[in-house]
Amino acid sequence: MCTAVSLEEKENLLKELDRQAEEENLWEDAQNAQSLLKKRASLQNVVTQVLDYKKKFQDVVAFLELAKEDQDQAFYNECVENLQTLKKDVEKAQILSLLAGPTDMNNCFLEINSGAGGTEAQDWVSMLARMYARWAEHRHFSLEIMDETPGEEAGMKSISLKISGPYAYGWLKKENGVHRLVRISPFDANARRHTSFASVFVYPETDESIDIVIEEKDLKVDTYRASGAGGQHINKTDSAIRLTHIPTGVIVQCQVDRSQHRNRATAMGMLKARLYEIEMRKKQVEKDKAENEKMDIAWGSQIRSYVLQPYQLVKDARTNVEVGNAQAVLDGHIDEFLEAALAQGPEE
Repeated sequence: MCTAVSLEEKENLLKELDRQAEEENLWEDAQNAQSLLKKRASLQNVVTQVLDYKKKFQDVVAFLELAKEDQDQAFYNECVENLQTLKKDVEKAQILSLLAGPTDMNNCFLEINSGAGGTEAQDWVSMLARMYARWAEHRHFSLEIMDETPGEEAGMKSISLKISGPYAYGWLKKENGVHRLVRISPFDANARRHTSFASVFVYPETDESIDIVIEEKDLKVDTYRASGAGGQHINKTDSAIRLTHIPTGVIVQCQVDRSQHRNRATAMGMLKARLYEIEMRKKQVEKDKAENEKMDIAWGSQIRSYVLQPYQLVKDARTNVEVGNAQAVLDGHIDEFLEAALAQGPEE
């Protein structure tokens, strides 16, 4: 679980960061200076917000006492409403306080791959991609398809998305793992119940402050023709790029642009982000390497199950959160799962 830090501890840490920020040699190490100022600004916002909530609470309590003394029911009811609103604001702030990782505020890349289940699993990839797209839409985040591999009959074998918005990675970082679907198959003439699996892998977009060096000799570069709608819009050149980082085996693909050069630049950014995530996971000793997050995409390894028949229930195996309205979840209403996973804190 997350360890709570008192307001006094936060204020003391802020004073220390203020002292470091005033040192004359601060900008001798520009990268460290930027990191320090970013951390200070974030902590300053938290302290300011906590003090503001504390003052509002004290004011509401004082007004409640005054309303009771004056026997003013209307004023009392207004104070109670203000207290309830404040409670909701504080609860939202508590969730945001959990997004304190070094890359939590970044945009993110989200990859979905089909597992056991054939055509069913490939359709499940499409359903999950739609779920995350709707979630992003609800939050007014932007979404871009970086690469996709269509299934033979329906759905997709895999898809890579970029989700851009405040704390996109922080919100979605606990979605890593296998997602299981149980339903009556629309592809089965006998209308039998099928179980399908797909894996989700999330990693943060990196910026210039992240020092990841990629040597050309460590890269295998493949070009291929980007998939498209066909007709006059068909891509007649090999503009899509696949980069394989030989030392780690990490593969990224991009076909978002008609320009091979721009696709390569974007793919390099994705590769840099993947390698950074691997290094972070090594340091945190959460996993020996990032690929271990991708458990076998089959029975017994799922983090969440989505049951559509014979009843509707979505249940998270890690937090035990259950939601009976499965369709709402598939329409992107997944905040209850995200918040519960964040509240568990980092893995030991």
